[in-house]
Amino acid sequence: MDSRSGAGPTLKTMRFLIASLFVLSLLPAAAQTAPVMTLHDLKEADTLGADLYTDSGATGMVLVVVRGDQVYFKGYGESVPGSHEAPSLNSEVRLCSLTKIFTSDLLAKLVSDGTVRLDGTLKSYSPEDAVVPEKGAPITLEDLATHTAGLEREIGTAPRRTPHFSYPDYETRWHWLASAQLKFTPGTQAFYSNVGFDLLSDALAKASHTPYDALLDKRTLKPLRMWNTTFYPNPAQCERLMTGAHEEGPCTITANTEGSSGLYSTPADMVKFLSYLVGTGDPAQSDDAHRVYLLPSKLAGQYGLDHAGRPSGIGLGWMHVGGNENISHIIEKTGGGAGFTTYIAIHPASHSALFVAITEGPGRRWKPGFNLFKASNNGLLALAGLPPLPDVQTRRVRSRDRAATAMKVRAKNPGTRKRSVRTAQRTVGGY
Repeated sequence: MDSRSGAGPTLKTMRFLIASLFVLSLLPAAAQTAPVMTLHDLKEADTLGADLYTDSGATGMVLVVVRGDQVYFKGYGESVPGSHEAPSLNSEVRLCSLTKIFTSDLLAKLVSDGTVRLDGTLKSYSPEDAVVPEKGAPITLEDLATHTAGLEREIGTAPRRTPHFSYPDYETRWHWLASAQLKFTPGTQAFYSNVGFDLLSDALAKASHTPYDALLDKRTLKPLRMWNTTFYPNPAQCERLMTGAHEEGPCTITANTEGSSGLYSTPADMVKFLSYLVGTGDPAQSDDAHRVYLLPSKLAGQYGLDHAGRPSGIGLGWMHVGGNENISHIIEKTGGGAGFTTYIAIHPASHSALFVAITEGPGRRWKPGFNLFKASNNGLLALAGLPPLPDVQTRRVRSRDRAATAMKVRAKNPGTRKRSVRTAQRTVGGY
C-alpha cells in the first residue's frame, strides 16, 4: 500500500510505533500488566471463609471482613466441641499475639503526645535500679516494637500447669533481663520476641505513670467501645470462650502478658477495631501506627517474622508483605497459642481489613500445603479483584528458626522428650 495515498500510516508514524513497541519491550512484565482493582461484593467472603475453615481442619472459626463502612461476619463449625452451635459475634476468643498491635498502637499514641520517644531507651523507662543489657548500643522502644532489640523469643518455658499467657510476670521478666545476653547489637537484625513486647508495655506504663491495663482501657478500648476486650474475663465471658478439640486449661486473668499476648476479645469488638485500622471508625488510627519503619533488606538477618510471607517492611508490631508501594500491599499480624490461631490483614488500597480466629481441630494439623495467613491475604486480595501474592519461598529461614526454638526448649528441659515447636508455641507466646 502506498503510504503517500493517505490510505495507510505514514513512514513517520510507523517509526513512532516501532520505537514505542521497543520501549515497552524493555519494561518489566509487572509494569506492562499492572493489576487493576475491581471490588467484589463482600458476600463473596463466604466462599473464602468456607475454604479457610475446611482447609484449616478447625473445630470452630470466626471471620470478619470490613471494607469502608461495610461489614461481613460469619461463624463456622462449633464454638465448643459437641455444642452444634456456630460461633457468634459475641463469642469470646483469645487474640494471642494480635495483642502486640494494641501495644504498638498505644506506643504510637504516646509518641504523638510527647510522653515517650521511639529512640528513648528501655533503661529510661525501666524500674529503679533495673539492669538493662547493652551490646554496642542501648535497647530503644523502637527496637522492642520492631523485634530488633536482640532479645530472646521467651525467657523460658512456663512452669508446669501454668495457665496460658500468664507467664512471665513483671518481677520474673525484669529479674531475667538483668542477666540476659543480647543476641546481636540492637537495630541490626530482627528476631521475634514475646518478652520484648511485655517489657515495652512495662515501659509505657512507667512513662505514663499509669498501670498498663488502665492506660490501654483509657486510650484505646473505651474510645472504640470495645467492651469485651480484656485481660480480666468475667464468668460470662469465659462461658462464651471458644474452645478447640483439646483441653487448654482455664479461662483466667492474663495481665502478666498484657504487652505480648494476653488479650481476649470478640468478633463484635474486632469489627470496631478493623474499622479503626482502615480509617472509617471514629476515632481512626494514625498512619504512624502502621507504616513501615525498617526495611528487612537493610538488616543483617530476620528470624520468625515470615509466617504470612517474607516481609517487605517491618512496622511497629506489624509486618508488611507484597511490596510496600504495590497495589497488593498487605499489612499483617499473626497470632497463635492456647489452641487458637489468629490473624489480621489490612489491604490499604481497598480500605479493607480481615480478622480470622480458629480453634484447633482434633488432628491439630492444617491441610498439607495450606497456610491460614497466606490464604487469608489472597482471599482479601481476591475480594478486591486482585491476583494472589507470589509465594516467595522462605523455607530455609523458617527451618532455621524452628530448629533454634526447638533446641532452646530442649536445653531448658533436658529431662523431657523432644517437644515440637508447635507445642512450645501453645505453651508460651505463639507467633
